[in-house]
Amino acid sequence: MVTNTWRKDFVTVAGSHLALHRTGGDGPPLVLSHGLTDNGLCWSRLAKALAPDFDVIMLDARGHGESSGFEGVEVRDPARDLAEAIDALGLNAPILMGHSVGARATAACAAARPGLAAKVILEDPPLVPPTEPASIKPRAQRFREQVERFHAMTEAEITAMGRAQSPLWHDDDFPAWAASKRQVDPDAMPAYATRWQDELAAITCPTLLIRGDAEAGGMVTPALAEEAAALNARLQVAYIPGAGHNLRRENFEAYLAAVRTFVAEP
Repeated sequence: MVTNTWRKDFVTVAGSHLALHRTGGDGPPLVLSHGLTDNGLCWSRLAKALAPDFDVIMLDARGHGESSGFEGVEVRDPARDLAEAIDALGLNAPILMGHSVGARATAACAAARPGLAAKVILEDPPLVPPTEPASIKPRAQRFREQVERFHAMTEAEITAMGRAQSPLWHDDDFPAWAASKRQVDPDAMPAYATRWQDELAAITCPTLLIRGDAEAGGMVTPALAEEAAALNARLQVAYIPGAGHNLRRENFEAYLAAVRTFVAEP
């Protein structure tokens, strides 16, 4: 859901473009990178809460929302896309924040470009080993079939499915989420060539890793969070109770409080 004051724009990256929505204002820039099959506006509820204090920029990742797809792309590098978007927008030391695969892209971007970000926030990133080559095609095919099922559904049908599966979500979470499922590229399934440990260890700015309950679907287990914290003295962990992978959607108030506390720290 877009407010009347949010600006829609496009930014050129690697010969293609990323779509974005921006709240504007005089606050420091906050760049949000969404998860797989979502779009930038899936951050709308959080953006509304943070807009009085930040210039919030919600990017559509490549293959999502209204951004370019993967045709002609030889090397998929969402971290490079993110860095090029930041450069093209002329942002000075933004806070970078991502959810799920967007969090992995955010971490990789900050690791590759020390000094680019003022702070980094990672919402339940997939801290998984590099993708086995033999598994890439089967995973991509399963994802493609899932997306094709989404594309065959109406937004109303997708919304009804989402409400049944995610009863803890706020009403405001569903419009963009449902729309995004009909926008995502069937070839958007990511594969990881790098170790997450190397990415987190290389981040030089203060970093917040937000995790939930593995029993509720959270990807960052207590053991993974402990390993991550041991890799980088500038990384801290926030635990959000009663939430799984979609932390901000399942316990919004606790999530927002953790983010506000972190960004306020010197």
